[in-house]
Amino acid sequence: MPTIKTKTRAQAGKPDRRKPEVWNLRLYVAGQSPNSVRAFANLKAMCEEHLKGRYQIELIDLRKNPQLARGDQIVAIPTVVRRLPPPLRTLIGDMSNSIQLLVGIDLQRVG
Repeated sequence: MPTIKTKTRAQAGKPDRRKPEVWNLRLYVAGQSPNSVRAFANLKAMCEEHLKGRYQIELIDLRKNPQLARGDQIVAIPTVVRRLPPPLRTLIGDMSNSIQLLVGIDLQRVG
């Protein structure tokens, strides 16, 4: 007779640790300005190196949709907002300082 595995109450509420955590990043830019292009390239390179296959970058052009700045309280661009995993994190700049970027979005702790 086959064995049937059941989850206990404690196990039923726990997330599946085998499933990798997906990072949801939102990058606010102003068209194709040099800083905007550089910020996207730097952010994408960092994600490919540290989060390959586990990230999503949503690019928001505030020249086309300026009203979207209000939701994440954007005051300068380019700005990246880490929406997932919590907590929300925000970093302003062209993302050229890789250490500042890793620490700013909380991918690497200062130590």
